[in-house]
Amino acid sequence: MVVGIILSLLLLTWIAYRGLSVILFAPVCALLAAMTAGFSIMPSYTELYMVKAATYVKNFFPVFLLGAVFGKVMEESGAARSVAHYISVKLGPQRAILAIVLAAAVLTYGGVSLFVVAFAVYPFASALFREANLPRRLIPGSIALGAFTFTMVAIPGTPQIQNIIPTRYFNTTAFAAPVFGSIGAVMMLVLGVAWLEYRKRKMLAAGEGYGEPDTRVQTNFDDGVPEVSPFLAALPLLAVLVINYVLTQVISGWDKAIMDPTKTLPLASANIPVANWALIIALVCGIALNAIVASRQFFARKNLGTALNVGTIGSLLAIMNTASEVGYGNIISSLPGFSVVRDFLLSIDPGTPLISEALTVNVLAGITGSASGGMSIALETMGARFLEWGAQVGVSPEMLHRVASMSSGGFDTMPHNGAVITLLAITGMTHRKSYPDIGMTSLVIPFLSTLVLIVIWTILGLTM
Repeated sequence: MVVGIILSLLLLTWIAYRGLSVILFAPVCALLAAMTAGFSIMPSYTELYMVKAATYVKNFFPVFLLGAVFGKVMEESGAARSVAHYISVKLGPQRAILAIVLAAAVLTYGGVSLFVVAFAVYPFASALFREANLPRRLIPGSIALGAFTFTMVAIPGTPQIQNIIPTRYFNTTAFAAPVFGSIGAVMMLVLGVAWLEYRKRKMLAAGEGYGEPDTRVQTNFDDGVPEVSPFLAALPLLAVLVINYVLTQVISGWDKAIMDPTKTLPLASANIPVANWALIIALVCGIALNAIVASRQFFARKNLGTALNVGTIGSLLAIMNTASEVGYGNIISSLPGFSVVRDFLLSIDPGTPLISEALTVNVLAGITGSASGGMSIALETMGARFLEWGAQVGVSPEMLHRVASMSSGGFDTMPHNGAVITLLAITGMTHRKSYPDIGMTSLVIPFLSTLVLIVIWTILGLTM
């Protein structure tokens, strides 16, 4: 029975690597595994796969939708480019790597989607690296470090979906375990920049420079419309962070009575989903504020409607990809053979559930090629067990949240990851040229940083 699960996982990995639709093939892979265990196909599909996928959409679609729309209005207004340009110019070509990492980090932490960040930052990265004659193939690794790692999963309060998903399983907020997350973020940033600087020196010593210029690069709109001031452009980013913080950390005691009319409905939440509500409100405010501060640009280009429509359509693909993987995980976790895999992962017992949780999330994120998808499968199937185990040994739900979030940003960036493939396409690089640095900055260093930090935390008996 375990063999069927393993073959199903390998097939899903190959499909993801080939770029085929997970929405179409995830249930196919899951049903093949179900058949090997003697499960009937149609009940497995409609009652195991679809029910869990629908629940996931109900819980997280507003966050995917508003996050995608926010990123798109920041892109179409030029606000994301303005912030990236300002940081790049201020740090200059002498510190080009750090400038690009920080530009990507600021946008990601402000709530802009990873794909928009890559589009916004690359033109300025290309210009800075060319001016300093730095190897162009280091650009993807620099953007990946800033967008795919510490600001996506480690820094408390980040509005990225990878930091919101655990709130549903551990009843926490986006600001869970602030000390652990902040130290982990610093480790990822420092080690990542150190690696890229080491690579830069090695390549320069070998005589490698920028190479042929990228003729696709355009650092400014060519329609004559002035750019948004970087200070105004930063206001929507700041608004998302501040409003999210206030609604989750400052305002306590949401009136539970507001749930009374809905608590008996199918799929209704038992607890107030504070983290979701706070981020929904914060993103709506960020979108509205961006429309205000960039009203001149939107009016001149007449592209506000385009931004709203494209962002909305893009969110549908993102949520359905992840929901499909969650449905897949529900079928797999229902099979008798899965108990063997689950018991093995839970048997990794150094006195804390954090190591087992970190490995489980990393492995599933690597298999699915998705941080959100892998973490969702792990928490759907084993979240309650981790929570119970943590209560027995004194590990708080906040620590479980932060470790799950940080672990989702490790093995997710395998070569078949969609964000990696998109980043390479945007920068005009190949896996052969740039993946070693993407892999080191967004996979190896985050994984080792999280694992080492868990060990230190456990030895010292810390809980924050």
